[in-house]
Amino acid sequence: MQRASAHTGAGQAAPEHAAVRLSTEDSEAALRGAAQLAADRTAGDSRTASRIARAWWERTGIRRVRRGDDAGAATAEYAVATMAAVGFAGLLIIILRGDEVRGILTELVRNALTVG
Repeated sequence: MQRASAHTGAGQAAPEHAAVRLSTEDSEAALRGAAQLAADRTAGDSRTASRIARAWWERTGIRRVRRGDDAGAATAEYAVATMAAVGFAGLLIIILRGDEVRGILTELVRNALTVG
């Protein structure tokens, strides 16, 4: 897998991360882990809480996925959506130029402007 990164002004690479979906099992494990973390933090033992969080993270294998091949996906999606919008606009122009539609629209405007 390729790793893509954005460069910060200081010349250092800042990693880009993609969202990860959790399964039901992972969600339940997250809730159990969060409850344990809350209990440890309530007890004032932040080191134990950190160890539990790290162990849970490694045990479940849930990690942020580095963006690789889909780094330009948003740009491509915008391009496809723009082309679809242009095609739809062209279709509307063709439909609205027809005599029947023009007559319907003219009658609609005439009725709207008629008082009484």
